[in-house]
Amino acid sequence: MAAPSENMLDFDIKLNEIITGAFSQKHLEILQSVTKAFRKQEFRSCAEKTVFQNLMKVFSKLSDEIHGLNQDSPATESMLLRLQLTSECFRSQRNAAVQCARNQCLMRDLGFIQVSLRVLGVLPGLQLENTACLTEGESALLDKSAGGCDREAPPRFQTADCVWHALRCGIQFLGNLAVGNQVCKDDIWKHCFPHLFLDLLDHSDEKTAAYTSMVFYTCLDAQKVQELVLKQEHQELAMKVISLCQKQPELDWAVLIVTQHFLKSSALVETMFVGLNHQERVTLLELITAQLGEEVGEMDGSGVPPRLALFLASHFQDRCKVVLSLASQSSPDEEALTVMRLLDVLCEMTSDHKKFMFLQDHPELLETTVDLLREVHAVGKASRNVFSAAQDFSTAGGPISHPAISFKAHLIRLIGNLSHAHTDNQNKVREMDGLPLILDNCSIDSNNPFISQWAIFAIRILLEHNQENQEVVRALERRGVAEDSALREMGFQLEERDGRLLLKPLNKNL
Repeated sequence: MAAPSENMLDFDIKLNEIITGAFSQKHLEILQSVTKAFRKQEFRSCAEKTVFQNLMKVFSKLSDEIHGLNQDSPATESMLLRLQLTSECFRSQRNAAVQCARNQCLMRDLGFIQVSLRVLGVLPGLQLENTACLTEGESALLDKSAGGCDREAPPRFQTADCVWHALRCGIQFLGNLAVGNQVCKDDIWKHCFPHLFLDLLDHSDEKTAAYTSMVFYTCLDAQKVQELVLKQEHQELAMKVISLCQKQPELDWAVLIVTQHFLKSSALVETMFVGLNHQERVTLLELITAQLGEEVGEMDGSGVPPRLALFLASHFQDRCKVVLSLASQSSPDEEALTVMRLLDVLCEMTSDHKKFMFLQDHPELLETTVDLLREVHAVGKASRNVFSAAQDFSTAGGPISHPAISFKAHLIRLIGNLSHAHTDNQNKVREMDGLPLILDNCSIDSNNPFISQWAIFAIRILLEHNQENQEVVRALERRGVAEDSALREMGFQLEERDGRLLLKPLNKNL
């Protein structure tokens, strides 16, 4: 094997051939050998500056020629070769930047970022519709070049695929350049934010959008998140990330952008929420719920800020009545779906998250929830609809697949959470005649799985250390309003002891 110094001298000579001559297939092979060499840590760590300087000259020459192309250019062998040379330059740069701060800074200082972004800015415009069929010679060219490429070599019959491939490699280069290097992160952000990020996050090629989200995530920090709040186009960029989460829910980078960065800024989430469509709002709320699940037991300073909880509670109070429309609709209303996801978030926030329990001190949220439960319950009794109690536990289709399933159960769960160890809220539920309402939902209901459990949970909370509530339930029982057969079916009974009404398990071992 030749010594690294001999390889570098050889590469300098060969790269100079590309700089001074017209592009050819031989030049692609030279760049492929440079790419292969940069895969080796030994070569990467001791590569001479002249290799990068000559590579930069080749890359700049390619950039100029790529800019000379346009959407009206025919799909020629020359175009394909330039696109492949561009991809190979990006691969070489990508490999050179792997875990090597010296090379990252050297490439930054030589201007690789600016030239890369110049190329990435023009490539999307070269996705030509008239390039589906290539000549026999062009197909052979792609066949031959693909043999020396990595696993992301493009399919060989579409110039658009070659463009996408160059885009992917270029974005990966920026990602490798940014990893672990704050100076490069800031420089990439400076030149990409917001317009290039906006264009590439919304790209029709899923991998291009995915790789862009990786670069975006790598560059983000708390200060940059605050920039997203400042202008409308910055907010649009944040909303593009939410849209990407909806389109590619399995894409970890986009999810991490939201959960590890966006959710820490209440101002950003509030602004986004207003601008998102209802499907995107549902996606955002599902990400919030998932993040809350990850934060159970963490310190108050982590994750989702309390101010965001107030905003979401306020939106729920303002718009929650739209769910009543589901009683007369065959398909769910999109805003109603948003309200249901809002309820899920509020239930999660008030369950084992101490920093959100201040919501107990906002009585209007409790009042809204009890009122909505009463209306939903009444609508379900007035006619046969999704809010009606049922005992159909089939798993194939039918109302059990409706998004409103468990909505009443979650309303009761929120009432219980807001009343936990909070005398004023216990009293308010009683004053609003909420006790008989909850007791009336203790029966097993296939439209609301676990509703009886949540009802029992809520009743136990409402009776705890509250003599007046106990008296009300005792009076209801004596009048037959709150007979406990449903509770007995669930293994519980109402029991009077020393003048107090308790909810006790029938099985003493429970």
